[in-house]
Amino acid sequence: MENWDVRRVTPEDAGRMRALRLEMLADSPLAFLETLAQAAARPHESYRQRIRQSSEGFETAQFIADPGGPLAGHAGGIVLPDEPHCTVIFAVYLTPAYRGGKILGQLIEAVADWSAAAGRDELMLEVVCGNGRAVRAYEKLGFADTGVRLRHPTIPALTELQMRRRV
Repeated sequence: MENWDVRRVTPEDAGRMRALRLEMLADSPLAFLETLAQAAARPHESYRQRIRQSSEGFETAQFIADPGGPLAGHAGGIVLPDEPHCTVIFAVYLTPAYRGGKILGQLIEAVADWSAAAGRDELMLEVVCGNGRAVRAYEKLGFADTGVRLRHPTIPALTELQMRRRV
């Protein structure tokens, strides 16, 4: 199962990205900022526009693990407006069949390389408290818990922990 390419999205990926986004939301509804119903209702052209914006430049980027059929994983990066030296990693997801392998590290390193090319030297991400598997996976990739705790942006009863690392 190690036959995939980790690369930046292109507008041609919009259909497969939409399918992956719907899978992400069905599989892990607490991890993302929109619901499955909201994503399913969004027109295909909306996905294509978002992918187009993420396919070039240094403001936002999305990277995928592409085994040649349905996408196996995703990680995005965006500049943090209040901290121009920092890239926020968002929407990290691996399909269940690819969890526990090398894809997570490859996706995070793709975001890190893009961040470094943009002149940003720090990565930040947030994980729902209690998701020990994700915390351990990110620790193996060099992230450390900053001690910062934040209210979940869409489910106020949940708390997220912040993790950071150098690029």
